[in-house]
Amino acid sequence: MKSLRYIVRASIIAGIYAVLTYFLKPISYGPLQVRVSEALTLLPLIESSAVPGLFVGCFLANLLGGLGPWDVYGGSLITLAAAYLTSKMPNPFLGALPPIILNAVGVSYYLSLLYGLPYLLTAFYIAIGELVAVGFLGIPMLMFINRTGLIKYFEKVR
Repeated sequence: MKSLRYIVRASIIAGIYAVLTYFLKPISYGPLQVRVSEALTLLPLIESSAVPGLFVGCFLANLLGGLGPWDVYGGSLITLAAAYLTSKMPNPFLGALPPIILNAVGVSYYLSLLYGLPYLLTAFYIAIGELVAVGFLGIPMLMFINRTGLIKYFEKVR
């Protein structure tokens, strides 16, 4: 029963990530983006199923996004690595660093090639978008979950 719960939780997170990204498409894709769904990248701090859930959600969102294999595979693997590293962090402030840094370094690499933009400028844009999503949306979301007692509905396996 535990593994079924894990899969259901991961699926819910994947669905929320994909739907948020797709329905906010104008700001979710491209070199200038604030992917609101990236606020969910802090969930691995409190929910172990968030790691595969974020990977699958990002894969689906990038599949729908239209930027091709670079984004589908590259972006999804970067999200997987960031989610795993976040799960190992001791607090939300340090947990925000992997998604911000990995996306700024990795996603901006292929976006700069796809859009013909300077890498450093693209990295700056992606870092700012991640900072907004993860720092200004994700950290307050996690604090809200803790403060309201919703934390009891999450399962972090160490």
